[in-house]
Amino acid sequence: MEQEYAELFNDDVKNALQDALKDMKNNVDVYVFIDSADENCQYCDLTVKFMNFVADSCPKDENGSSKLKVHVFDRQKDKEAFTEYEVERVPTVALEKGKIRWTGAPLGEEIRALVETLVRISQGESGLSPETVEAIKSKINGKVKVETLVTPSCPYCPYAALIAHMVAYEACKQGKCNVVSDVVESYENQDIAEKYQVMSVPTVAVNESVEFIGVPTEENFVNSLEEKQKA
Repeated sequence: MEQEYAELFNDDVKNALQDALKDMKNNVDVYVFIDSADENCQYCDLTVKFMNFVADSCPKDENGSSKLKVHVFDRQKDKEAFTEYEVERVPTVALEKGKIRWTGAPLGEEIRALVETLVRISQGESGLSPETVEAIKSKINGKVKVETLVTPSCPYCPYAALIAHMVAYEACKQGKCNVVSDVVESYENQDIAEKYQVMSVPTVAVNESVEFIGVPTEENFVNSLEEKQKA
């Protein structure tokens, strides 16, 4: 598996990551969930290696350490963390108390969504329009789980992932943390893709109802969350 993605760890990729991440402002904690006893988790070790590679490409804080703090939890010894973050599948990469996550390795095109998510969280800015921010504040008060199904080769998927992630982030900024944004790698989680009868990606499900095929606008996305939210 690592041979397949060996090109991820060369100097060109590191230079590109350094350039993309140079605007990080504050430290960000990222949590990688794996299972060392799961022989079927082909991407567990690769995900840890890649997230450490990303951390090595990030700017340094005042202590000379990377602004990206990578924490690895193994199901064999960190079951409490799995429960706390409500993680069931491995690998999972989680941010913001688990409200923002990738279920499956964030590789391929999803690297763009990962990098932009890290930068925006580091800066404390979602990048959403003022109208969207106000709608999240006033209209999204129930519980919402967004599942954005993606593939590593999909060029549009990072945009859908980023919208969902930033809505979840904005909800947490407002002290609610009531939106979970889960970007699901379809090849690694074929049962979820089959559940939603995914024929093309991105496919966006809100509280287990497919709402969008393709990248939604912010307005349509928030309207869907308002309609599907649960008390």
